Amino acid sequence: MPKFATVAKRLLLGRPFRSDRLSHTLLPKRIALPVFASDPMSSVAYAPEEILLTLSVAGLSAYAFSVWIGIVVVVVMLAVVASYRQNVHAYPSGGGDYEVATTNHGRRWGLVVASALLVDYILTVAVSISSAAANIGAAIPFVSTHKVLFAVSAIVVLAAMNLRGIRESGTAFAIPTYAFVVGIVCMLLYGLFRVFVLGDTVRAESAGFSLPENSQHLAGLGFAFLILRAFSSGSAALTGVEAISNGVPAFRKPKSRNAATTLLLMGVIAVVMFLGLIILARISHAVIAEDPGQLIGAPAGYEQKTLVAQLANAVFAGFPPATWYIIFFTGLILVLAANTAFNGFPVLGSILAQDRYLPRQLHTRGDRLAFSNGIIFLATFAIVLVVAFDAEVTRLIQLYIIGVFVSFVLSQSGMIRHWNRLLRTETDPAARRRMRRSQAINTFGLIMTSAVLVLVLVTKFLLGAWIAIAAMVVIFVLMTGIRRHYDRVATELSEVDRYDQRTLPSRNHAIVLVSKLHLPTLRALSYAKAMRPDALEAVTVNVDDEETRRLTAEWDTHGFKVPLKVLESPYREITKPVVDYVKRVRGDNPRNVVTVFIPEYVVGRWWEQLLHNQSALRLKGRLLFQPGVVVASVPWQLASSQAAARRLTRSRPAAGDVRRGLYQSKDRVR
Repeated sequence: MPKFATVAKRLLLGRPFRSDRLSHTLLPKRIALPVFASDPMSSVAYAPEEILLTLSVAGLSAYAFSVWIGIVVVVVMLAVVASYRQNVHAYPSGGGDYEVATTNHGRRWGLVVASALLVDYILTVAVSISSAAANIGAAIPFVSTHKVLFAVSAIVVLAAMNLRGIRESGTAFAIPTYAFVVGIVCMLLYGLFRVFVLGDTVRAESAGFSLPENSQHLAGLGFAFLILRAFSSGSAALTGVEAISNGVPAFRKPKSRNAATTLLLMGVIAVVMFLGLIILARISHAVIAEDPGQLIGAPAGYEQKTLVAQLANAVFAGFPPATWYIIFFTGLILVLAANTAFNGFPVLGSILAQDRYLPRQLHTRGDRLAFSNGIIFLATFAIVLVVAFDAEVTRLIQLYIIGVFVSFVLSQSGMIRHWNRLLRTETDPAARRRMRRSQAINTFGLIMTSAVLVLVLVTKFLLGAWIAIAAMVVIFVLMTGIRRHYDRVATELSEVDRYDQRTLPSRNHAIVLVSKLHLPTLRALSYAKAMRPDALEAVTVNVDDEETRRLTAEWDTHGFKVPLKVLESPYREITKPVVDYVKRVRGDNPRNVVTVFIPEYVVGRWWEQLLHNQSALRLKGRLLFQPGVVVASVPWQLASSQAAARRLTRSRPAAGDVRRGLYQSKDRVR
C-alpha cells in the first residue's frame, strides 16, 4: 500500500522539487497575469448579469440604469487598482492587506482582515465554479442538470493542478485565460462594428421578451434601494484584486514593479470587458430575469441562457463555431478563476501560520514547493459551500464580496497611516510629493470602498451576507484561540530554569504488557531488561479465564525470572485495568517513573494494520496523559513488513546508468 500510494502521488503531482528550486517557480508577468488576475477578469462573465438580474425585479424600464451602474463600478475598480499599486510597492513581502492592517492598525484589525480574506477566497472558488457550471450548462444540458457534480469535480481537478506547483499550474492556465480575453474583446469589437459601422441589428434571443413592471420597485426609496443592490451585485467584479498584493513573492524580480504592472494590465482588461458587455447587452436588448417564469413572450419550456451566451449568439449569428468558442472559454476561465484563490489562500494561510494564528502545517511547502495543506483546506471548504448552496450563483453571490471590501477598507486606511508615519520623518521635497500623491490615491480608494461596503451591508445583509459575517467572526475567534494556545505552549516549554537536570527519577518501575507468550513478548522483555529498571514485571489482563490459565502455565514452564501479574477484568476491558494499575504502582512520589513496554506488530499492508495493534493504540492514548509514565513501543516486523521494506529500498537505475554500465541488478550479479 505505501508503494501504491507513492506511485499514485507521483503520477498525480509529479516528482518532488528540491528546496533550492524555489527560485525556478517564480512567475514572469505573462504567467502571473492569468494566475493572479483570472478572477477579476473572469468576473465580467457574471457581474454584468447580476446587475441585470437585480434590476429585472422592477421591470424592463429599470435596465436603462445598467450602464450608469456599470460606470460607477468601473470608477471604484480603477480606484482600487490604483490604491493596490501603492500597496505592492510599500509591502512587497506577500502579507498584502493582512500585513498592512496589522502594521498600521494593530494585531486585532489584522485578524479581521485575515478572516475576511479567508472567507472571500473560499467564496471565490464556490462562485466561480458555480458560474462556470451555469455557462457550460447553456451549451451542455448534462452539466446544467448536474451542476453540483460538475462543480465538485472541477474543484478537485483545480486542487490537483495547484498541488503540482504554482509555475506548472500557471502555464496550464495561461492559454485559456488569454483565449477568453481575446474572445470577449473580439466579440465586443465585432458587435459594435456591426451596429455602428455596418448598421446591422444585433438582437439577443430574449430581445422580444418583456418583464412585468413592478410599481413598488419603481418609485421612491424602494427604487433607490434596488439601484444600490444592483450596484453591490456588480461590485463582484472587484474581487480578486487583492490576490496580487498577497502574491508579490511569487513574481520575478523586480517583484514590486512586476506586480504593479500586472495590476494595471488586469484593471484595464477587466474594465474594458465589464463595461463593454453591459453596453452590448443594452444594444442587443438582452433580457435576464431573476425568475425566468416572469418573462412575458417567452415560449413554453424556455430555458434562460447566461448573458454571455446570449450575446455570443447575437453577435456571431450564423457562425456557431465562434459562439461555441466564447461559451467554452467562458466556462473554462470561470473554472480557472478559482485559481486566484488557490494561489492567494495558501500564501495567506502560510503567513498566518507563521504568526501562529493557524495550524503550523499550513506554513510548510509540499513536494512541489506549493503550500499543499492550504490548497487542500481551501478545496474542502469550497466543496462544502457548493454542495450546501446547490451551486447556485444567485444564492452564493449574496455572501460574496463582503470579505473583500472589509479588507479593502482596512487596507486603504492602513496605507493612509503608513504615509502619515513616513511623512513625519521625510524631508526631501520630491519624496514628500510622491508620498502625498500616493496618500491621495489611497484616500480616494478608502472613500469609494467604504461607500461600497456600507451599501453591500445594507442591501445584502438579510439576503445572506450575515452568513459571511458570522463565518468571519468564527474564524477570528478560532485564530485568536489558536494563537493563545501556541503562546501558552511556548511559555510552558521555555521555562528551562525550572527544570533541574541533576534531579533523576528516584525509581523506575518497568511493566511489560503481555497478551500471549510469543516472539514480540520475548523481545519486549529483553529490551526492558536492557534498560536496567529498579523493578521489572510482566502484566496481563484476564479477559478469558482459560487463555489466562494457559498463559500462566506457559510462563511457569519457561521459568522466567520476571514475575507475571494478572489483572482481573470482570467486564473484559483491557485499557482501564492497566491504567489503574500503573497509577497505583507510581504512587504519589513525583520522582517515580513507570515505563510501560508495549509489543507491537509492524505490517506491510494497510488492511493488516486494521487487524492488529488496536488495543495498543487505545492504551497508548490513555497512558500518555498520565504524569510520570513513559510509553515505549517495541516493534516486531512481520514478513509482510520486511517485504515492503525490501521493495522500498530496492535500488533502481537513474536515467542513463544502464547505458553507461553504471548499474547492475542483483539478478544479473547472481
